[in-house]
Amino acid sequence: MNIFKTALLMALMTGLMVAVGGAIGGSSFAMIMLVISIGMNFFSYWFSDSIVLKMYDAREVSEKEAPQLWEIVSKLAKNADLPMPRVYIIDSAVPNAFATGRNPDHAAVAVTTGIMKALDYNEISGVLGHELAHVKHRDILIGTIAAAMAGVISLAADIIQWGSIFGTRSEDDNGGIIGFLATIIIAPIAATLIQLAVSRSREYDADKTGGEICGNPIYLADALEKIEYYAKNSEPMPQAGTATAHMFIINPLENSKKTLKNLFSTHPDTEDRIAHLREQAKEMRLGIRD
Repeated sequence: MNIFKTALLMALMTGLMVAVGGAIGGSSFAMIMLVISIGMNFFSYWFSDSIVLKMYDAREVSEKEAPQLWEIVSKLAKNADLPMPRVYIIDSAVPNAFATGRNPDHAAVAVTTGIMKALDYNEISGVLGHELAHVKHRDILIGTIAAAMAGVISLAADIIQWGSIFGTRSEDDNGGIIGFLATIIIAPIAATLIQLAVSRSREYDADKTGGEICGNPIYLADALEKIEYYAKNSEPMPQAGTATAHMFIINPLENSKKTLKNLFSTHPDTEDRIAHLREQAKEMRLGIRD
């Protein structure tokens, strides 16, 4: 169901890009926006991993440098039938983690120094099981493309707005004032909501698969409780921004002021995620299968 939902949301995002392009310059500009979308997806496919790792000053570590971390990742990768990803550490006291990479053969997992101090062995296994689930589902690429497309739509809306201010918009552009307002106000909001819905749907699947990969969903449930506490009671990671918040296991901007939290959040409600994981653990103990 979540796979179908994600495909539908991505199709809506592409359609929204083409519609915004059409609002700017008719069918010719709509085609340009479609080409931009394809080019942007190609760029995201090849370079998203290196960009985000540099953004957070992540340092690649060897097995000799971080033996316990390597042991956990190696064990989980085998459980998930995945190639061994590259392993990175981010120098930050805030407990968090993310995965990146265009596919399982070019994947990386990154953890903060804070998470290695705050969580025990089993809880770290739960977190990294979740991250490897993202790798297995290719969620990193999907989330990166959705974020990039939302950014292009917002940029296009700004172009229309500034074009109107400086008198470059023709009288018949955008189907009148209603079309104009829809393009500069509604389209960016819709793009953001679609992007966030994609992110939330993938988190639930990663939690479920991560619980299976680590062998006990309770490990991940306990880890989420601790990470959520730190996220709400400490300063956000200095490098954290809205463009990459969806990648982390818990939103690193969690303690920022929010309105309409559930609608505009990159992640599902943590309590709800924990409840799902505890129910999953109960079903696994009882031998219940989907």
